[in-house]
Amino acid sequence: MDKPIRNLAVSLLIVVTCVPFSSLEATDNKTTAPAQKIRAFDQQLSWIEGAFVSAAEAMPDDKYSFIPERGEFKGVRNFGQLIKHAAGNNYILFGAIQHQDKAAADPGPRGDGPPDMTSKAAIVKYLKDSFTEGHQAFKTIDTQNCFESYKSPLGPEGSNLGMALAAINHTWDMYGQVVEYLRMNNIVPPASRSDNK
Repeated sequence: MDKPIRNLAVSLLIVVTCVPFSSLEATDNKTTAPAQKIRAFDQQLSWIEGAFVSAAEAMPDDKYSFIPERGEFKGVRNFGQLIKHAAGNNYILFGAIQHQDKAAADPGPRGDGPPDMTSKAAIVKYLKDSFTEGHQAFKTIDTQNCFESYKSPLGPEGSNLGMALAAINHTWDMYGQVVEYLRMNNIVPPASRSDNK
């Protein structure tokens, strides 16, 4: 997704989710309003989840240790570490939204995931579970608490809105790197294939 389009999507996400519309307030009941209020967040999360998980699954097991060799890539993460980093940060940010004292899974040092997790199967499961945690977290966001301020893992202060946007934006950024690694191995990312259009 191009940066200007993503920025527009994020701006619309803020408006749709956090500004109380009279139509929402008029139909505010316990069964429909919460779903309407978080639908935009959850939809964004589902989009990146589909693209990211399919990309992680597309890379062969033996390429999870792949690091580019041509160009300035000294000290970068290998493919498996990119996936774990995205998932580890998901756990941190989604845990913050749910005000958890401890993340639902080990985010690892600096959000890089458990250091001893190296197999494709384990890493893909870790990634999928992090998105499940995200959907649970987004269900707790509504117009009353989206700007609520609390201690943030990203700095002194955060909010549910801030954590949600940080999680979505960070995962899209990581996806861009994952796509490069796939293409360097002659793999077209599943989300970019013509049969998915």
